Amino acid sequence: MPHFIVEYTDNLKEDINVDQLLKDVHQILIARNDTFPIGGIRSRAIELTNYRVADGLEDDAFVHATLKIAAGRSEEIKAEVCDAIFEVIKAHFDETMNKRYLALSMELVEFSDSGTYKQNNIHSRF
Repeated sequence: MPHFIVEYTDNLKEDINVDQLLKDVHQILIARNDTFPIGGIRSRAIELTNYRVADGLEDDAFVHATLKIAAGRSEEIKAEVCDAIFEVIKAHFDETMNKRYLALSMELVEFSDSGTYKQNNIHSRF
C-alpha cells in the first residue's frame, strides 16, 4: 500500500495526461517513504465509457480518485497527503475546469490489517 486509483469519463481523453498525473501522485507518496514504503506504491487509471452525470443533458465529465492505505497513519499525515494529492489533481484539470462542466472528487480508504492479504518482493529493492 498505498494504491491510487483514478477513474475518469472518456469525454476527458483529450484533457488528461494519465502518465503525468500518476507520476505526480507517485512523487508525493515517494517523498513520504517513511510513511508509505516505495515498493508498495501502485497506481492505475480507469477510463469510463458507461456513465451518467447529473441530468445527462450536457457533456458533463468527472474524475474520481481513491487513495487506499493501510490503517495506522495519523490524521495529520492522512490529511496532509490527501490535500497534496488533491491539489495535484486540481492543477492537472485547471484548464479543463475553465472550459467545460467537470466534477473532481477524491476519497481515502483505510484497510485494516485483518482484511488484506499481500506478498511483495519489490520492497527488497528499496
